[in-house]
Amino acid sequence: MKLLNYTTGYFAIVLLIVLSAWAVIFYFEMLDEIYDSMDDGLENQKILVIRRVTQDSVVQEKFQFGEGYYTLETIESQNAQDFKDVYRDSLMYMENEKDYEPVRLLESIFSHHGEFYKLKVITSMVEEDDLIEDLLYSLLWLYLGLIVSILFLNNIILKKVWNPFYKLLERLKLFNIEKDKNIDFQSSEIEEFVLLNSQIQQLLQRSSVSYMGQKQFIENASHELQTPLAISINKLELLLEDNHLSETQVEYIAAVIQSLERLTRFNKSLLLLSKIENRQFIYEENIDINEILGQLITDFSDLATHRNMYFEILENQILRFKMNRELAIILLSNILKNAIIHGKEGSTIGIRYKRDCVEISNTSEENALHREKLFNRLYKISNKESSGLGLAISKAVADLYDLDIEYSFDKQHNFQICFPNT
Repeated sequence: MKLLNYTTGYFAIVLLIVLSAWAVIFYFEMLDEIYDSMDDGLENQKILVIRRVTQDSVVQEKFQFGEGYYTLETIESQNAQDFKDVYRDSLMYMENEKDYEPVRLLESIFSHHGEFYKLKVITSMVEEDDLIEDLLYSLLWLYLGLIVSILFLNNIILKKVWNPFYKLLERLKLFNIEKDKNIDFQSSEIEEFVLLNSQIQQLLQRSSVSYMGQKQFIENASHELQTPLAISINKLELLLEDNHLSETQVEYIAAVIQSLERLTRFNKSLLLLSKIENRQFIYEENIDINEILGQLITDFSDLATHRNMYFEILENQILRFKMNRELAIILLSNILKNAIIHGKEGSTIGIRYKRDCVEISNTSEENALHREKLFNRLYKISNKESSGLGLAISKAVADLYDLDIEYSFDKQHNFQICFPNT
């Protein structure tokens, strides 16, 4: 989710809460003001009615509202004692609505020529459910208007303010430490963006220096280690041709040669892992995963035949992905070779294409492996001769291209590699 949309979401939630709380407060305040206004009107009508009816020597009682807005009846003096004006809500049948509608009622007592009279005055009032409905629609339109205003503000004004930040993200995305040394930052008057540009520039410079030093070390290590190892192996092989060596000496020399060859392979694997993590494989192309895996099956067929193992291919989808071809071969060959070496002799290696993934399965005498340690460096699945770097290299390639590589066990060891957007 983009930053502008993220902040808009929070604004929308906060506005909804604030407007809801404000609506409740406003409703009760408005209701209080309406009641206060109606009560003042009723008080004024009471005064006018009392003034009019007391002008006559005889007060005419009126028991029904009928065409008027008040009633008047005589009450006993004891009932009039300590009586205070009462305002209350009531219902009254309205001819025009053909239904009972809410009214505001005032009950009051006054005396005239020694007689006490109860006066009831009514006035129409706003229906609360209609008031709530109107208020709800008004708030809804207000809320939508505010959201539209915020979206306009974000996409027109704030987007322009954040433009240097998004430009920086685009240039960082295209930055290649192999080719680029600096980034052309967009000028900005905002202090935070200026500071961000400065810090990123320093970080890139330090990263470039560190990268070049590490790359130089890898190249030197490759040259300085591989050459002496090759020379040592060559001289020991020449020594083996000496007919004067005893059988024990030949065994010792052969063991040393085997250890040196294993050290050579281990050194090559470490150097390869470092190159992958340093992103030194730059060239990428749209490759056919099915074709590469088919070629690897052909290459490993002799090794599989030697172990009396067979490939079972279930192909129902063509997988294509843009990556370095050499790294794709390394990724798949390590998984496939791992299945052959650690698989049970005479078993079948299954290769399944499903959706955007390819799954390589093998049967083994080993139980389920440790998922947390499986792709760690120097983790060995069994006691068989292995550098312990094969799966670590495959995981490094997968991480480089954001591929999902997963392991599962269901009487078979299953390695699944998923290629997004194939």
